[in-house]
Amino acid sequence: MIGADANDPLGFGIDWTECGVVKFLRAQIVDELTPWLCASTTSPPRPPRPVLRLGPVRLPQAAGKARPPLVSRGTGEDRRALMHVAPYALGCYVEPMSAPPESYFDTSGWDPRDVRSGGSRMVAVSTPNGEFRVWTKRVGTNPDLKVLLLHGGPGATDELYECFDTWFPGAGIEYYYYDQLGSFRSDQPDNPALWDLARFVDEVEQVREALVLDASNFVLLGQSWGGILAMEYAVHHQEHLKGLVISNMMSSARLYNAYAHDVLMPTMDPSVLAQIKQFEADGTTDDPRYEQLLMEHHYVLHVCRLPLEEWPDPVRRCLGHINPAIYVPMQGPSELGLSGTLEDWDRSGDLKNIDVPTLVIGATHDTMDPEHMKWMAEQLPQGTYLHCPEGSHLSQFDDPQHYFPGLVRFLQSL
Repeated sequence: MIGADANDPLGFGIDWTECGVVKFLRAQIVDELTPWLCASTTSPPRPPRPVLRLGPVRLPQAAGKARPPLVSRGTGEDRRALMHVAPYALGCYVEPMSAPPESYFDTSGWDPRDVRSGGSRMVAVSTPNGEFRVWTKRVGTNPDLKVLLLHGGPGATDELYECFDTWFPGAGIEYYYYDQLGSFRSDQPDNPALWDLARFVDEVEQVREALVLDASNFVLLGQSWGGILAMEYAVHHQEHLKGLVISNMMSSARLYNAYAHDVLMPTMDPSVLAQIKQFEADGTTDDPRYEQLLMEHHYVLHVCRLPLEEWPDPVRRCLGHINPAIYVPMQGPSELGLSGTLEDWDRSGDLKNIDVPTLVIGATHDTMDPEHMKWMAEQLPQGTYLHCPEGSHLSQFDDPQHYFPGLVRFLQSL
């Protein structure tokens, strides 16, 4: 049996009370880990904890002793129990850090033009109003798992997915950045007739065909407006999907507005909310003061839950690149509800017909109701819900420790 000294419950000859990390986590380590180990050397059932990928663990060095390995004492059963239980005492299931296979970096099967451009490609898109080009960029090689990223907005940019570079390559996931028509790196025609949901769905289908994605490998991931677009695509083209991810988007614009009105607005300073409403009533939402009020009293609480001065660079750049000619007519002037041409959009009744493995991601502080997001997962025949307890609308930035491990685990399960 592993030793159980008061200050050394794991028997490593270390005064764990002097370890900074364990000072922070000691209650969980001592209270959860030691009883489990003392009670049984068999592997306990795995609680439903989020996955977190960590690098090598270094233990503190005991005075006068060599630094022990992670598990160096006890029987084989003791060691197996420790390795199985320790991650849960830390509040997460830990998978060892692993490098992607060499084939992930193999570009021999790529179009030579894509190799030369570093994965970037302009894809031709046909519309009723002319021929245009949209920007895409491939990262990695995995013939069995290819994720196309649909950004939010409408009219925002793929920059909000730059943080995926920290997680997807190490997991061996091939993925594609993509600026929709009218956004940043893509053509930006001045034609309001193009900003139509059905046309965007057709655009995604043309991009899929150009990138040669199919049901054996194609996963569509959409966040916010991208989630609307992903759901709409699945309703019409699910035969091409291997999997679907709906991130931070409810299936009903009406219920989204109800949540904003009944839950989020009452938490705001009444005088601030009155000013915001007055700007909207007067049609002066281009006034810098309007954006300032939203930033200070709504966005830092429910869009990206970080101090404004700490907002990540990709978020700041994306905001600077949003195309208001698309965003305002379709979404409305802000993230405080939806008032544009999408105001009546609703696919709640169609979720039961989307029969592909689907991950729905919600967050405690989101502009979207997390309970509705959980309900969506229950309506989907193959739905799974991932909750980000510290996150808001951009959970990939303000709660990555829950967002990405859960997302990667889902993708690798397909």
